[in-house]
Amino acid sequence: MISREDIIEIGVFNKPHGVMGEISATVDCALEEMKRFSCVITDVDGIYVPFFVTNYRNKTRNTILLTFDGLKNENEVSLLTNKPIYVKKTEYETLLHDSESDEYSLDFFVGYEVKDVDDNVLGVIDEVDATTENVLFRIRNNQGNEILLPAVEEFIAGLDNEQRRMIVDLPEGLLDL
Repeated sequence: MISREDIIEIGVFNKPHGVMGEISATVDCALEEMKRFSCVITDVDGIYVPFFVTNYRNKTRNTILLTFDGLKNENEVSLLTNKPIYVKKTEYETLLHDSESDEYSLDFFVGYEVKDVDDNVLGVIDEVDATTENVLFRIRNNQGNEILLPAVEEFIAGLDNEQRRMIVDLPEGLLDL
């Protein structure tokens, strides 16, 4: 039996997509990382139930489309609408650590709240931008403004994976650029 302590929330199911049992989902990690989880889990009538994904594909930047073993049509998959998506905490933590080094996979920080060392909330990591020479965290604050923060280990003062929070220690004036 799966307990709440064994899982971590990574997103939410949206609505069915088409009539063949596909559903859209908004998740906090990249499609390639999603494919590495053995299953996704959600609450069905108070019981955490695993669902085994048979197909994944991107819909938008933050949305993926999923089909499941055993759910064959729109009516069956509609029972998942607006339910949170969980994965096994042990798998999440294993994937959080890059298997070839001691560095974290940056895509897993999407959805993390970012605070500075003085406990000021900067916002939530919306995206990891690897299109420039220096990889950036794109952080969206409460006012809807975007903050670009270099994704470098020297700025990360601490991580709370349970609360999905990153503490940063930034050089003075960096946020004024």
